[in-house]
Amino acid sequence: MSKGVKIAPAEGKLGVLLPGLGAVATTFIAGVEAVRRGYAKPIGSLSQMGHIRLGKRTEGRQPKIKDFVPLASLEQLEFGGWDPIPDDALESARAAGVLEERDLTPIADFLKSIRPMPAVFDKAYVRRLDGTNVKQGRTKRDLGEQLREDIRRFKEEHGCARLVMVWCGSTEVFMKPTEAHASIEAFEQAMERNDPSIAPSMIYAWAALMEGVPYANGAPNLTVDIPALTELARERGVPIAGKDFKTGQTLMKTIIAPGLKARMLGLSGWFSTNILGNRDGAVLDDPDSFKTKEESKLGVLEYILQPDLYPELYGEVYHKVRINYYPPRGDNKEGWDNLDIFGWLGYPMQIKVDFLCRDSILAAPIVLDLALFLDLAHRAGMSGIQEWLSFYFKSPMTAPELYPEHDLFIQHMKLKNTLRYLMGEEQITHLGIEYYE
Repeated sequence: MSKGVKIAPAEGKLGVLLPGLGAVATTFIAGVEAVRRGYAKPIGSLSQMGHIRLGKRTEGRQPKIKDFVPLASLEQLEFGGWDPIPDDALESARAAGVLEERDLTPIADFLKSIRPMPAVFDKAYVRRLDGTNVKQGRTKRDLGEQLREDIRRFKEEHGCARLVMVWCGSTEVFMKPTEAHASIEAFEQAMERNDPSIAPSMIYAWAALMEGVPYANGAPNLTVDIPALTELARERGVPIAGKDFKTGQTLMKTIIAPGLKARMLGLSGWFSTNILGNRDGAVLDDPDSFKTKEESKLGVLEYILQPDLYPELYGEVYHKVRINYYPPRGDNKEGWDNLDIFGWLGYPMQIKVDFLCRDSILAAPIVLDLALFLDLAHRAGMSGIQEWLSFYFKSPMTAPELYPEHDLFIQHMKLKNTLRYLMGEEQITHLGIEYYE
């Protein structure tokens, strides 16, 4: 057994700051409060419900993760956020239509108390949204400084010892890295001149990192996945993670595709379509926002199936993704997949998956786990990209020379082995031969 890592204790309140106080954020906040009051269980949260095996199977050591690593407790969490729409968390939750009134009424006063701070918002980046609760500033640097002031004020007013920030806002238009993203200096100069390559989500990330606040990106936006902000995160000793919460259809892909590859079954085509009617669906109805999401969704199969290693099985996969805005469905998304596969002697077969999921119900526990694990990483002195949190993302961030690991089961093992490493426990290889020697 190794010594483990020195981890500062999780003392005092942990503030969870959420850019975007819409369906995901309000479902997360309401769920945490319902669990705190004993009305519900934190289903879907690995940090709260998951167990971790320590040592050999014969030792029978399988504590809950929350009892094994020093995470902040749910009672320590304080919530704040920004949104261009001025609705408080109760009004926003009702408008989102995710949770039923029977779940909102018992915690209505608590949700009413959470009002969004004025947002850094620009319709050029999210064209299908509008709002009046918006900051004004001469430059993007001014807006970033206003966010930093919000962060400091929230921490003081709520008596928080530490903070984390998790982006729960909408998908911005598609962007590629530019010279403005190449270094901290170039980035800050671009903010001063209102360069269009500095999106609102990047301003939030910059403000968080400047204030020493860990940042997770729940959308496919470029945001922290640029040299300037990964450099800033390392320089400031702050952990970052992203991007794009792995919820419905992509979650299914990262479960099914590894199984096909494990059995060496071929794939000729994978057609995916989605219908959803929430705010996210409206935003993704804009082709430039959809392009950002499409890039995030399409990369998954390429990395899991490794067509360069298995050209006979995966060299000619036709992968198509569609998202359709359909208001009657609200937050209850339907993800339909058709897989054309082939097996022994090339004989064709099909798999069809119809996942009638609830996007925000799947995303809310991800927000919780990321907040708690990023806070843990920060207290353990970990900074920069936290690849061990890839489990939660459609497009995991990695070091420049690495390809992202998309296989859900490898991601899960990586996460648990990181926790073992932090606590000085042996890594588990699942070799098992020692039981038979």
